[in-house]
Amino acid sequence: MKKLMLCLVALAALVATPALRAQSAAPPAPGDLSGNWQGTLKAGKDLRIIFNIYKGEKDGWSAKMYSIDQTPHPFPVTSVIRQGSAVTISVDLLGGSFEGKLDASGKSIAGTWTQGGQPLPLTLLRATPETAWDIPTPPAAEKPMAADADPSFDVATIKPNPSGGSSLQGLGPKGRHLMVVNGSLDDLITFAYSLQVKQVVNGPGWMDSDRYDIDALPDQPGTPNLEQARSMMKKLLADRFALKFHHDKRDLAAYVLTVWKTGQKLTPTQLKGNLPGFFYTPGTGGLTLHLINGTMKNFTDFLQMIVLDKPVVNQTGITGRFDNNVTFTPDDSQFNGHAPKVPASTVSEAPNLFDAIQQQLGLKLTAQKTAVDVIVIDHVEKPSPN
Repeated sequence: MKKLMLCLVALAALVATPALRAQSAAPPAPGDLSGNWQGTLKAGKDLRIIFNIYKGEKDGWSAKMYSIDQTPHPFPVTSVIRQGSAVTISVDLLGGSFEGKLDASGKSIAGTWTQGGQPLPLTLLRATPETAWDIPTPPAAEKPMAADADPSFDVATIKPNPSGGSSLQGLGPKGRHLMVVNGSLDDLITFAYSLQVKQVVNGPGWMDSDRYDIDALPDQPGTPNLEQARSMMKKLLADRFALKFHHDKRDLAAYVLTVWKTGQKLTPTQLKGNLPGFFYTPGTGGLTLHLINGTMKNFTDFLQMIVLDKPVVNQTGITGRFDNNVTFTPDDSQFNGHAPKVPASTVSEAPNLFDAIQQQLGLKLTAQKTAVDVIVIDHVEKPSPN
C-alpha cells in the first residue's frame, strides 16, 4: 500500500482545484456530512488523509481527498454515498475506496480504506477548529509552454541505471523536468515517435538491455505539452545517441481499438493540464491501468509502449480527454514478458485485458494485420558523456 500511495504524488499536480484550509463551522445538522473528516492511514508510514465533503450540485454529496503528507494537491472524489449509518467514498482516480460506519454522535466514521485490493483500517474524525489539520498551500502552477515553442533540452543528464530492472520504471514530468527511470533506448525511441517496439528495426542488442536514468530541463519557460516533450526527446536522441534512421511501411500483426456495440463507457477528465498520465497498480483480482487526463491516442500509445507486444491503432473516432481505470489479469506476452505480480485476492480473478477493455470501457481490441509505419535504424551509439 505504501508504494500505491506514493506513486500518485506527481499525478496530483495535474489537479487544478484550489486547496482548502480546514475551517471551523456551525455544529452540523443530524445526517449532515459536510466538513473536513480526517484520519491517519498506516501504510508503511503514517499518511494523514482528509476528505473535504460538501453538498453537491444535485441532491447528495461531493468531496475532495487530500493526502497532506504527500502532496498539497487534492484528488477528486468520484462519489460519496450514505445509506443510514453506512458511508462509502469512492476515488476512482486512485483505484481506491473507503467504507465505514458513522457513529451515533455524527463525529466519527470507523472503516477501511481499500486500494489495489489491499484493505487498511482508517477511522475518520470530524475536524473541529481545535483539531483540524492544515492543508498545505500548493505552489503556483507552472504556466504552459507557448504552443508555438520549439524547445530543446538546455541540460540533460544521462546516467546508467544499476538496478538490473528489465522494464521502464518511469517516464514523465517532475515540475519542468522530464524524468526517465530505468529507460532503454527502445523506450526512448518508442516514446519520442509514438511507436511500439516492434516498429523499431535493425537496432543493436543493447538498445533494450542497457538502462538509463535521465533528468532533462527544457531551454524555454513553461511546462511542455506532450508533443513538445516528444520533440525534445527526438533532439536528445539525435544529439546524445547519434541516432539516424529512415522510415518504412510494413504489414505487421497489430491491434485495432474501436467502439464496442454497447457504446463507450469513458469518463471525461476532472483534471486540467496539458500532459496525460498513465500508470498501473495492483488491482482487485489483477492489475489496474490508470489513464489520467488522456485521449484515446494517448491510451493506444501507452498500451503499445508499455503493455502489449504489438502496435495498437486507434480507430475509435472518440475525441476529448478521459480518466479511466481498467482492471485485468496480465499474461506472459504483456509487459515485454515481465508482467508485474498481482496480489492474491479473495474475490474472483479479473478478466484478461481484451475482455476488461470491452466490459469496463465499452471498447474493443481486435487483432489484425495492417500496414504500419516502422523506423529502420541506420546508425546509433551509446550516449555521449555528460
